[in-house]
Amino acid sequence: MKKTKTSRPAPAPVRKTARTPRRAGRYVLRLYVAGASARSQQAIQRARELCATELGGEYKLEVIDIYQQPILARDGQILATPTLVKEFPKPVRRLIGSLADTAGLLLGLDLRAKGKAVR
Repeated sequence: MKKTKTSRPAPAPVRKTARTPRRAGRYVLRLYVAGASARSQQAIQRARELCATELGGEYKLEVIDIYQQPILARDGQILATPTLVKEFPKPVRRLIGSLADTAGLLLGLDLRAKGKAVR
C-alpha cells in the first residue's frame, strides 16, 4: 500500500498581546467579614477602593459574611475577620486586619512594583 500525502491547511497566525506582568491574570480575592459591623463595612470599602485603584477591571472580589455562610469560613480556614485572601494568581496570600495599611496591602498582595513608591 502506498501512502499518499495529504495537504493540511496552514495554521492560523498566533496573535501576541503585550501585557504587563502585573496585569497578566485576573485577580481573584475573597474578603471574609463578620456581619454588618462598622469594622466590616470599612474593610469592604477599603478592599473595593484598593481593587479599583490598583487592579482596574482585572479582579473579582467576593465578600463572604461568616455569619451567613459559616461553611465557607470553615473551608477557607478563617480564624479572624476581616481577612482578605488572594486566591489567584498563586501563591495564595492571607491578609488579616483592618486593611488600612496601604503599603502592607500592596506588599501582601504582591502588587508593589520594584522601585515604585507606595502612595
